Amino acid sequence: MKIRTYIADDHAIIRDGLRALLEARDDIEVVGDSADGRQAVIDVNRLRPDVVIMDISMPHRNGIEATALLRASTPSARVIILSMHATSEHVFHALQAGARGYLLKNTAGAELVEAVRSVHAGKRYFSQKIADLLVEDYLREGRAASPIEALSGREREILQLISEGHTSAEVGRMLSLSPKTVETYRSRLMQKIGVEDLVGLVKFAILHGLTSID
Repeated sequence: MKIRTYIADDHAIIRDGLRALLEARDDIEVVGDSADGRQAVIDVNRLRPDVVIMDISMPHRNGIEATALLRASTPSARVIILSMHATSEHVFHALQAGARGYLLKNTAGAELVEAVRSVHAGKRYFSQKIADLLVEDYLREGRAASPIEALSGREREILQLISEGHTSAEVGRMLSLSPKTVETYRSRLMQKIGVEDLVGLVKFAILHGLTSID
């Protein structure tokens, strides 16, 4: 079965180029595209693609806001942000909104197909520059010596699954736990490692090798 993909970018030439690149692969099909974030949300809710390639800077609704809306309305659609912005602020806002990957436009041609396949398989995918940025930012925050050893085996297991983008309900089903129990584990391990949100969990998991960046 082909990976059903949707493209949202306000430049027609980029949409056409991405479509040609993806449809040259036997395992990927592009089911739609749009030039603005508002239309992208409408289309994705209707078409239910597997993967959405989302620009940040778009009219009517930016890609970050559109991603957050899709996370709530169509969580099965996994979003890859495609942007010219390579700042930690943009990357972390994208992760907070629910993006599963982040690519820079100047490397997208070489990495996009791999990113689509990885995200569809349940992994995260970042351009190498973005992966380096995540680690550097984490180190600047002084958490290089975070107490990974203090986490129990179950806590590490839950940390990995959450950082891979699974909801508490999904983690509960995988581990035969109630969503409430998963939330309790999540709250406790966040206190142990000294983070306050999902972005912090993901950065911690990447730094300590609990989840892959590619």
